[in-house]
Amino acid sequence: MKARSDRLLVWSRGPDGRRLAGFTFGALILALITGPEGLEGNPTYGVIHSWLRPRVIAFIAAGVIAWFLSTFWVRNRDRWRPAVRETWQGAIEPFSDRRVRWGSYVGLIAAAALLPQVISGTWQEITVDQIGTYVLLALGLNVVVGFAGLLDLGYIAFYLIGAYSAAYWTGVLPVHPPIVLNPFWVLPLAVLAAMAAGVILGTPTLRLRGDYLAIVTLGFGEIIQIVANTLGSVTGGAQGVIGIKRFSINVFGIHYKFPVGAQANVPYYYLLLVFVIVALVVFHLLENSRVGRAWTAIREDEVAAEACGINPLKYKIMAFAIGASTSGFAGVLFASKIGFIDPTEFSVQMSILVLILVVFGGMGSLPGALIGAAFLQWGQNFLRTSNYSWYNEQDLYVYFGALVIVMMIFRPQGIIPSRRRSREIGLAEQGIGTADALAPPGSPP
Repeated sequence: MKARSDRLLVWSRGPDGRRLAGFTFGALILALITGPEGLEGNPTYGVIHSWLRPRVIAFIAAGVIAWFLSTFWVRNRDRWRPAVRETWQGAIEPFSDRRVRWGSYVGLIAAAALLPQVISGTWQEITVDQIGTYVLLALGLNVVVGFAGLLDLGYIAFYLIGAYSAAYWTGVLPVHPPIVLNPFWVLPLAVLAAMAAGVILGTPTLRLRGDYLAIVTLGFGEIIQIVANTLGSVTGGAQGVIGIKRFSINVFGIHYKFPVGAQANVPYYYLLLVFVIVALVVFHLLENSRVGRAWTAIREDEVAAEACGINPLKYKIMAFAIGASTSGFAGVLFASKIGFIDPTEFSVQMSILVLILVVFGGMGSLPGALIGAAFLQWGQNFLRTSNYSWYNEQDLYVYFGALVIVMMIFRPQGIIPSRRRSREIGLAEQGIGTADALAPPGSPP
């Protein structure tokens, strides 16, 4: 009996036992999150009805099944990985042909163009307001975080600047512009305003690194929101502003004004689709340009990059300005589509949400930022519209936080990683270099 208990103790302290404890603990936490809330005067009500009821058995069983599957994978992954890698290489090999690659791009664009015709009006609105807008935001933040390696927690402040630029130049703020403009003409002005804010913030602060830069950008985001919320004589204050004009086209005899209400979803969808495609093309060209290579060098080792003749401050400010301009661009589209803006909509949680979208998709990967933003935004809106009894929208960031933890453990490079990031993490797993630096000379490709 003692020998058996000793073996059990050794097993529990081993990797399988720790993994089982982790999955069981995670299942109990999930049961608590999805259980009933506490009551006033009875704060333990939620815990009791989450853990001391038969429903907890289903969660524990799910945790044990997840442990079994993960253990099975861990014990067999060395045998399966070559086959999986070979299958994957065979699947993507046709895309090495430029004609196949361009054909797939055309097919994806055609599918995206047909999407509004096959989804409901509710999902058309979600696709524009919650998915398309956040895709654009994620692509912009990916330049800052993924390409240049700068942790920006105040990114949503540039989104606010773009939205209030639309409100100002369309004449709905307490202060009036010299001339009222069509939102199409506001776009370049909002981009310039966001870029100027990025340069003004970046010039004195981008000499900082890591956590210090994150704290400064976080403070900037909070300051911008507080100013918009309290400076009522300029921004309209906490009440927000309403009546922002919609886009209209008046060129070459064409007169078209974007409609109001549910009819506006499809025109704004196509407008967003065009801008997302343009952003993907421009950022792809930037990534493979001299500027993109400078960003990569700075991200990997700023001291070494500076020793090679790269001006870190210049290229950091450039990344900050480009990311800010994309956010400002999205702010104009959002303000014109909704017609109303409120300072409380631009909280630090939104900055964190966009950062999660980028990390989930894969930092430094344009397809990753696109797919990550689309998938997570679709997922949360699917849960919200499905009215599941166990889902509480107030717990959204708990789920996102758990998702990020799981991603960092099992797939830190993201869903669709960039080739460089994937290579770095693979070398780090082999003990060659680190996940945050280029491999040393002579390392295997």
